[in-house]
Amino acid sequence: QVQLVESGGGLVQAGGSLRLSCAASGSKFSINVMGWFRQAPGKQRELVAQFTSGTNTAYADSVKGRFTISRDNAKNTVYLQMNSLKPEDTGVYYCHAVTVREYWGQGTQVTVSS
Repeated sequence: QVQLVESGGGLVQAGGSLRLSCAASGSKFSINVMGWFRQAPGKQRELVAQFTSGTNTAYADSVKGRFTISRDNAKNTVYLQMNSLKPEDTGVYYCHAVTVREYWGQGTQVTVSS
């Protein structure tokens, strides 16, 4: 059973920055995929950024050039640095990991005011 604990959400003005963290624990298997999804009110959950395998990454087109995903393997932690935030980035951000099954964090709220 993998536990994913997120932190770092909050309220920020447009143009500001936030950094999200997700610490993974309890995995007996290698975490093959790990990253972030988000869900805005009334919308479906969507991929933001993730490590697909090794150091390969994937980003949503809407965040390319503004968000950066990184990881600290020694801490089993993935980070999402979010710069130049826009009101449309508002939503609940979920950490996601895949071993032999997928796991989700509890979510952290990011609110960007205009």
